[in-house]
Amino acid sequence: MMNKTLRQRAILQLLKHGPIASQDDLQRALRKRGLKVGQATLSRDVRDMRLAKTADGYSLSQGESSSTPALPPVSRLVREFVLGLRPAQNLLVIKTSVGSAQPVAAALDEEEWPEAIGTIAGDDTILTICPDKEDAKRLAARIQEMLA
Repeated sequence: MMNKTLRQRAILQLLKHGPIASQDDLQRALRKRGLKVGQATLSRDVRDMRLAKTADGYSLSQGESSSTPALPPVSRLVREFVLGLRPAQNLLVIKTSVGSAQPVAAALDEEEWPEAIGTIAGDDTILTICPDKEDAKRLAARIQEMLA
């Protein structure tokens, strides 16, 4: 379920920048974000999300953007999946349980905290880029509070 939520949120983010010509193009754009999705799954997402097919390609239907499921609160995801973290200069390396890095990173990104510029998520590790060493320490403390 978490992967579906993450995938559909990524589709929404892509479509906010404009229509995407085809499902193949959408599939490639998702792959660039680290989300591998088959054609059948993508077709289901297009149908479930009620995306509009126009002459320009797939786009958000009017009023449909709020119907996509939201991620659970970041504090819950951190408590459930984060195993540890370690600052390294202006970076913060966050270890998660296997398969949990992407939803946790998406939730962290959604918070738009000033201490974090962005994240890169693998399978069980998140690399968070911070403006400087002090911001990395502040972000680590913020996440540690959620783990306590």
